[in-house]
Parts: sequence; structure tokens; C-alpha cells
Amino acid sequence: MRTTKSLGAAVLAALLALVSAPAASAAAPLPVPWTLLAALPAQAANPGGPPPGANDFSCSPSAAHPSPVVLVHGLSANQTVNWQTYSPLLKNNGYCVFSLTYGVPGEPLPIYQPGGLVPMEQSAAELGAFVDRVLAATGASKVDILGHSEGTLMPSYYVKFLGGASKVDKYVSLTPLWAGTTLLGVSSLYDLSKLIGLDAGINGVLDPVCGSCRQFLHGSDFLAKLHSGDGVFQPGVTYTNILTRYDEAVTPYTSGLGSGSNVRNIVLQDSCLLDLSEHAGLAADRNAAGHVLNALDPDHPHPVPCVPATVLGS
Repeated sequence: MRTTKSLGAAVLAALLALVSAPAASAAAPLPVPWTLLAALPAQAANPGGPPPGANDFSCSPSAAHPSPVVLVHGLSANQTVNWQTYSPLLKNNGYCVFSLTYGVPGEPLPIYQPGGLVPMEQSAAELGAFVDRVLAATGASKVDILGHSEGTLMPSYYVKFLGGASKVDKYVSLTPLWAGTTLLGVSSLYDLSKLIGLDAGINGVLDPVCGSCRQFLHGSDFLAKLHSGDGVFQPGVTYTNILTRYDEAVTPYTSGLGSGSNVRNIVLQDSCLLDLSEHAGLAADRNAAGHVLNALDPDHPHPVPCVPATVLGS
């Protein structure tokens, strides 16, 4: 009798373990590293691979978060190195998360795959195809975009000129540069080269290596087209711009400010003087992350802490 009871208890315990184990595993949050250094082992382990939590094409958006989030990296970065923090953070918060590496000229390098190097018009078409794939897989009607650096500017071409306005709900930008950059006076030097007829030679040398680089410059033809007509910010899309005063790549940092009834600007140091993050640092910044989560879910905002932050993260 005791043997039968013990056997029955063991079987019941095993069944309970089988039932409960998947639920416990599914509920386990992904680690969220708050440092840019997390990119190094991730890139070494899986060069160019999606960051933790991203690209589960079986993910079904919830009623709370019906729009999948597409992560768009910056110039010379890729999906691996740019999104080690935000991808698991968003996944842990109940979002379907997707990322891509775009703008890679030629065949990807085996050790590191720098992206964003082709003209942004081409990258925008890549993004559009990826968004269509995400929408088809998830059944969602729109996506949200979270971009960093070039990933804030390039998608605007998709939204304005390639039909993206009907497919994007929220557009959240880390270190945007809507007016371009004057970095180290390069934009003025390039303008001078056009006046004296040297721009064609410069373009011939630069474009095969980085077809997007001159498009970032203040006053570029790309930016002029983007600002033409009804401007950058499209009706029906909600924009949030998150800037840092210590941005050394977007100069002046105020290039990232936008205007319009559907545009919100956030300068991190306005609410947190202890945040010293620069351009790259916003990819692993707790304060910026709080604003991102609120921008993606504005109906359920949470107080954003002021956590001391440096170049490598917070």
C-alpha cells in the first residue's frame, strides 16, 4: 500500500513539474545589461546575430502592446552591438521585438558587420521590406520604431516617401539629427567644396565607402528633400525625440529637436543633471530607457528615475 501511494505521489509530482516548468521558463526575464560593453561578448559569440529577445517571428502582440517594436541601429553599428540593452528590456515588458542590420555594402564581414553605410534611400527600402515581413508574421496593423543615430533619420525617408506613414504608429528616436550635423565643421567644408567644384571628387572617394555619410551633414540634399513639402514629421505618427546635451556626434545637439502637435522633445539633462551620457551611451542609459517605455505606452507612464550615467552606460 505504501509503495502504491508513494508511486502515485511521485507520478503526480512529475506531472505537476511538467505543467509548471514551461510557465516558469516563459516568465523568466531576460538579463538587461546597462553598459555598452555588453556588445563585445555578444558580437564575439554570434557575429551580426539578433540581440536577446528579438526576431521571434512567432510572437503574437498583446492587447496591451499591439504594435511590434522594430529596432533600427546607427551608422557603422549593427543589430547585435546596438541593442543589447533595449531588446531584452522591451521583451521583458511584453513587446514583440524585431531588429535588422541594414545598409551593408557587399558581403557581410565575418567578424563584424557594419551597417548603415549605403545611401539612406536604399536602407529605407530595406527597412520597408522588413516591416512588411514583421506585419505579415505578427498580424499587426502597425509597428513602432525605436531608432538610434542614423536609425532615427533613415526611417523618416521610409515613412515619408515609401508608404511607411500608414504602417508606423510611434516613432521614438535616441540622439536624432533632423537638421543634420555640423561635426567638426565638416558640413561647412563640404559646402565650400561644392562652391569650388571639388564635391564630385570627394563624393567619388567617399560614396563607395560610406554612401550615407554626406547625407548626415547639415544642409545636405538628402535633408533638404526630407524637409520639403509637409516636412519631416508626418500626420498620424507620434514622434518622441530623446536628446543628450553631451552628444559629440550630433552637433549641435539641438539638431534633434522637432516641432509639431505630434512631436515631443526630451533633453535628458533637463530632468537629470547626473546623466553624462553622450551619443553612443544612450543605447544603454536607464534614464533614456524610462522615457522610451513611456513613449511606447503613453497611457501608462511611470516616473523616470535620475540615475547617474557615463559614457559606457548607467
